[in-house]
Amino acid sequence: MHDKVKVVLCSGKGGDGAISFRHEKCIEHGGPYGGNGGKGGSIYLVADNGMESLQEYRFGKVIKAQPGENGKTKLQYGKDAKDIYLKVPCGTVIEDEEGKQLADLIHHGDSYLAVKGGRGGRGNATFKSATRRTPNIAENGLPGETKTFYFELKLLADVGLVGYPNVGKSTLLSAVTRASAQVGDYAFTTLEPQLGVCFINPEQSFVLADLPGLIDGASDGKGLGFTFLRHIERCRVLLHLIDVSRSENPYDDFVSINKELFKYSEKLAERKMIVAINKSDLKEYTDIAKDLKERLVSEGYEVYVISAKDNKNLKSLMRRLYSQVKKSKEEEKKNISSYDEEEVVYSAREIDNGKKPNYQVVKREDGFYEIVGERVVRTKRLINLKTDEGIDRLLAYLDSIGIDQAIKDAGAVNGDTIVLDGYEFDYYE
Repeated sequence: MHDKVKVVLCSGKGGDGAISFRHEKCIEHGGPYGGNGGKGGSIYLVADNGMESLQEYRFGKVIKAQPGENGKTKLQYGKDAKDIYLKVPCGTVIEDEEGKQLADLIHHGDSYLAVKGGRGGRGNATFKSATRRTPNIAENGLPGETKTFYFELKLLADVGLVGYPNVGKSTLLSAVTRASAQVGDYAFTTLEPQLGVCFINPEQSFVLADLPGLIDGASDGKGLGFTFLRHIERCRVLLHLIDVSRSENPYDDFVSINKELFKYSEKLAERKMIVAINKSDLKEYTDIAKDLKERLVSEGYEVYVISAKDNKNLKSLMRRLYSQVKKSKEEEKKNISSYDEEEVVYSAREIDNGKKPNYQVVKREDGFYEIVGERVVRTKRLINLKTDEGIDRLLAYLDSIGIDQAIKDAGAVNGDTIVLDGYEFDYYE
């Protein structure tokens, strides 16, 4: 199972606006006739129940959307590029390169806009006005975005089985569900998470996960530590399975596993945990199981003495687990209904409200200065500089934001070179 992959996503560039004029018989002074460019393709991530792993995204895959079509003459708009919808398994977490969580796609149909396609440039017909009858200017389409993401799959299980390797977790899963988990008398028999559905009756069920066994130091990545612990974060209830025949002091095993869980995530300490003491069919360990149960009950834990091999006390344990899962879901619904998530919406009007954009004039070397600022660069990229009118428009924009004074304040003198996103011009007062 590939449960964490690195993917590079690239949205499409917007199509360029067209510069064209109407030339038809018997139509004098036809005027501007260039259409707008189409929008570049965006890439969305969509949770899908039919996906079981992230295997198709392995090996650092790069996925690119198509650019928008350029505008054409006769006021024809360029076609918008098709958006790409990438399917990921339900339970996939989307992170950026710094590890910041961007989205958590839990339910079927949940989606996230990963990279947005560039806006199409306006054709010269858009710039026609009462004072500008034949505009020889158009906009370039905005470039697309290129971002690196990490997709991390975390299993969606109601109950997670935790414990040392080879304590009977796979045997228990096979006994209470139809899952065919691999069973063996050696450590790390289970290398990948196994899911099974436990039916209390035809209308009541929950999902049980058999996860790779923990060892001391798992929270630091030893054994299958990180692989295991990433998945258990989503489980509503933890079922801690203890094998009384594994060691002379099974209570120490219990404490060690909990220590690794809580060290990895403090939230796991708040999760409901039910304890099952396994292999009670072995008579020589009956007294040990009894003493262990009394000690854990005195500490506030719910404890069941079971035998996964002989199905002893499994029905009562499964009913209790279902009851706790149901309670957890009801509490979650209450929290969702009372939680008003603050949503930040960025409006184009707020950006283009006439405020002076943030920028800097930076001295790179003697006689060479660079204008840096996201908004200034974005505006420059919109302007088609292939025409004199386009160059005039860029210079007029720079003048309107006070670039001359900023260049002077930076220490530039007559004849110095100024560069803005690859476009160079000489500075003169």
